Amino acid sequence: MCGIVAVIGSQEAAPLLLSGLRQLEYRGYDSAGLATVGADKGDHLATLTCRRAKGKLNNLAELVDRKGSPGHLGIGHTRWATHGKPEEHNAHPHRDSSGSLAVVQNGIIENYRFLRNELESEGIEFASETDTEVIPHLIAREIKHLQTNGCSSSGSILLEAVQKVSLQLKGAYALAVVWAETPDALVVARRQAPLVIGLGEGEFLCASDTPALAGFTRTILPMEDGEVALLTPLGIELYDHTGQRQKRSPSFLTSAEHVVDKRNFRHFMLKEIHEQPETAELWVARHLPNGLPEEVPVALPFDKSFYEGIEQIQILACGTSRHAAMVGAYLLEQFAGIPTSVFYASEFRYSAPPLVPNTLTIGVTQSGETADTLAALSMESERRNSHVNSAYSSRQLGITNRPESSLARQVTNILDIGAGIEIGVAATKTFLGQLFAFYGLALNFAARRNSRQPDEIRTLLEELRSVPNQLKVLIEKHDQLSEDLAPRFSGTQDVIFLGRGINYPIALEGALKLKEISYIHAEGYPAGEMKHGPIALLEPRVPVISIATPGVVFEKVLSNAQEAKARDAQLIGIAPEGPETEIFDALMPIPEVSEWISPLLSVVPMQLLSYHIAAHRGLDVDQPRNLAKSVTVE
Repeated sequence: MCGIVAVIGSQEAAPLLLSGLRQLEYRGYDSAGLATVGADKGDHLATLTCRRAKGKLNNLAELVDRKGSPGHLGIGHTRWATHGKPEEHNAHPHRDSSGSLAVVQNGIIENYRFLRNELESEGIEFASETDTEVIPHLIAREIKHLQTNGCSSSGSILLEAVQKVSLQLKGAYALAVVWAETPDALVVARRQAPLVIGLGEGEFLCASDTPALAGFTRTILPMEDGEVALLTPLGIELYDHTGQRQKRSPSFLTSAEHVVDKRNFRHFMLKEIHEQPETAELWVARHLPNGLPEEVPVALPFDKSFYEGIEQIQILACGTSRHAAMVGAYLLEQFAGIPTSVFYASEFRYSAPPLVPNTLTIGVTQSGETADTLAALSMESERRNSHVNSAYSSRQLGITNRPESSLARQVTNILDIGAGIEIGVAATKTFLGQLFAFYGLALNFAARRNSRQPDEIRTLLEELRSVPNQLKVLIEKHDQLSEDLAPRFSGTQDVIFLGRGINYPIALEGALKLKEISYIHAEGYPAGEMKHGPIALLEPRVPVISIATPGVVFEKVLSNAQEAKARDAQLIGIAPEGPETEIFDALMPIPEVSEWISPLLSVVPMQLLSYHIAAHRGLDVDQPRNLAKSVTVE
């Protein structure tokens, strides 16, 4: 969730750090800071300069411009508060008592309270409420011990001290450390949190996500779990958690996806909504080429053995990814005939269901870095592979928008949704990409298992090919329609979303979008459940947004909508135009398509309506309060 940037080289560090942090703003943050190490002009001794500011990155940039932050070595950070309020004294970097050693950290140190009590008993005074501040004090203590024992190389001392402290920390973290006595050394470490080293010409840039490397390099060295690295002008020394030196070749970013450009749109979110037809076009071109065999109708990067012997599927996800997974589960069960369950990844970690043989586990995370999902997948792999019966062995698939992420390094089978980088915290085009991934899986499983007739499969394929053009028309129409509707919600405090069957998850997603960016309380319900409690909430001030698409539950949804209208609720419909849908006070029309593909279209009006309501309220659409793009802590 936090953003980390660290640099060592020949250029001034502060501009590189600020540039990298700007590329990570989309992750969400509430304060920012940096520390640099540079030589003092008077006595030529290296000094550490630390600048921190509450709020937006511009506040930090103005502070650096005004007061300076010299040096070719530095670390930077954008903080999303966990321990301690978003105040300047809690912002990173955090320093030791001497002020000569600084640390930035992404993650949570679970045993920080024990470590803090231990340090306070030794006379250490703390300046923040954060868990991170224990780290510089622990490193400084280890350095003192090493110096006392005669270790003379400053770079080696810092590396060894970080290695020793890493063994004392419990939790998930990525961290970067600088010390004024080692102006030519930077130490970084990671455990269950992403960290990537970018290799430039005579310099290195480390970051928690690849967009921070934009314009710097395409040559990267992703750090593995438990590794610690020493970076100097001479190169990289990489060590595993046991202290063994590692030899590994760098890899390359294969696309320009880490370059951020808002174009002429007011917000990234609006731009990304408008990019969805392109996302759909790319998916169709990549996965539905002509001439595919009937037994594998969708081109996915798996051989035939991937589909064999699977009797059950379980999907692990959080937030918007979970809503995509729920649509996926409907398709896999109802179209492909495979029993499928969806779990909150955060709950699965602590209450996993009993093991069932021949199970495929799918992890869905747009960033590929969601801590709960990665941990749940790891736990499931361990418990399955420890079973004596090979039928219980782990079979896993990851669905992500970041093929260079931690998920891709953890899971053998990866399905890249290829939506391009998404900056807006509220997911839009990545949600669409995840949906398409599940359509591809359901079609291939259905063909392999003969659970659908060939003509049914061909019909769904043709319907999917029509989606890009339908999205283009839909977005252009609803952009203006949603903008016109937005003022109606000026005084709204509660909204109810209704859907049934395959569109129930879309109702949940619509409610989540509205909550995320407009701060209006919203809830999604299966339309048939309205009379079992939620109907008590209805009154003229509570709008009801109902998804009604032709299919087996069409008339049922309209009946449920009538129940809401009878309670004087303002009724907004997402449905085809026609006499049946004249019951709605406002209609957001969508094409009359088969129920199977309706989620790909019904979600768009809700994305645009949520966007325009938030924009009308003058809110920060791309960086809503308290939220982060990548949730890399539990």
